[in-house]
Amino acid sequence: MQIDGGLIILLLILLPAIFSGVCQMLRAPLQVLRFCIAGVVLVSIPGLVAVFQVFRKGPLFAAGNWLMLDILSAYHLLIMMMVFTISALFAVGYFREEIDMKEFTIKHARRYGSLWFGALAAMMLVLVSNNLGVMWVGIEATTLITAFLICIHVTPGALEAMWKYLMMCSVGVAAAFTGILLTAASTVPVGIHPTEALLWTNIMNSVSSMDPVLVKAAFIFIVVGYGTKAGLAPMHNWLPDAHSQAPSPVSAIFSGFLLNAALYCILRFLPIVEAVTGNSGWGRDILILFGLLSIVVAAIFIIGQRDVKRMLAYSSVEHIGLIALGVGLGGLGTFAALFHMFNHSLCKSLAFCCAGRVGQAYGSNDMRKTTDILRSMPVLGGGLIGGILALIGVAPFAIFLSEFIILKTAIDSSRYWIAGIYLTGLAVVFVGALRHAIAMAWKPPEEMAPDAPAKICLADAALVVIPLIILLILGLWMPKLLAEFILKASIVLGALS
Repeated sequence: MQIDGGLIILLLILLPAIFSGVCQMLRAPLQVLRFCIAGVVLVSIPGLVAVFQVFRKGPLFAAGNWLMLDILSAYHLLIMMMVFTISALFAVGYFREEIDMKEFTIKHARRYGSLWFGALAAMMLVLVSNNLGVMWVGIEATTLITAFLICIHVTPGALEAMWKYLMMCSVGVAAAFTGILLTAASTVPVGIHPTEALLWTNIMNSVSSMDPVLVKAAFIFIVVGYGTKAGLAPMHNWLPDAHSQAPSPVSAIFSGFLLNAALYCILRFLPIVEAVTGNSGWGRDILILFGLLSIVVAAIFIIGQRDVKRMLAYSSVEHIGLIALGVGLGGLGTFAALFHMFNHSLCKSLAFCCAGRVGQAYGSNDMRKTTDILRSMPVLGGGLIGGILALIGVAPFAIFLSEFIILKTAIDSSRYWIAGIYLTGLAVVFVGALRHAIAMAWKPPEEMAPDAPAKICLADAALVVIPLIILLILGLWMPKLLAEFILKASIVLGALS
């Protein structure tokens, strides 16, 4: 049976928007949290149908070709649904204690659920936009919506983090808008009708006639603008505060996919600038520069961190840098970067959610106080330690494999200076984060361990164990279907053929 691709795309945007309103009609906090689980499952159904159709038959279009789902956006869609599913499942256990203590009321729950689905709808719009202007609208919407998720609990720290996030990302998104205007100006010699000048598919068919100077200027604004939202250094300053102050299920969304959504916008512009400049590597060199800088900056700050969520936030800066570096290297590096995106999103969602539950039990996110967690909280503590080990590239977790392929790509292309900086940054992160992980896992506590550690049910244990098993399996064996999926997405970026 043939399914209308346009209808599926519209459903992907409309369903979370409708569910956002439904949250306001629910009468109990747990109802809202459980509805978030049901809602993300319902959105995933047309999402998986769309991904299957794109993989087998090619892109889907809707709304006069203003909306599109191709293999690159379909791959990001899969990652996004995975992150939102993990966040929704963990949120029930995370907020349950606050519900019992009357700290997470129905008012908080309704606001959380509505904003949570609103963020899903906005990120969905980013992924399915063929029009670069509509894509920008989606990113701006994510800024406005997710800002209020940071301060579900209104505290001085949360408010400061929210305003810092709003101010920096708004400036960044404004810079990205300048890049879009310059891109539109570069299409004037082509003669595209103004209403279709920003359609990505039209631009890709007209690159030979576009103005290279304007396109290069546009790409710089795009990288700086969207790079601010993606957490690339040195535009990353909002990220540690926002990630550490937000509730952990929200931090999982931020680190697991919000950063990817902004980076996705940069990736959409990369094949344009590369085609206009004759595949000279000019745009890829910019990504290499920002990628290496992000790795180095993150490595420096991870060493001295005391707050586990801030450490994980700086880890996100590192890994977004790794993805940018891999794409910048091109070829097999792009394949590794997209694979790394999946690995990082899965692992960071697990790590943030476990860190939040551990912090609740100990009453602090200070790693000097949350020690001996493998004894006092073997499941959640084990999930946090396992997540940290995977994030720093311990073999045979999948992140080790994607990092190794990026290194191999740099060496094979004789870019030894890149390989040297890359390895140095990874080594510093490895030593710094491992030192924190060992202390948290086995150091005798300075204070009494929590008398009543977080209650763990079978579902919580499964949420910890399953992601770690997946990361282990992917580090040893990659399914052919996944490899083909990533390969096709890499081709869209002009990396492989």
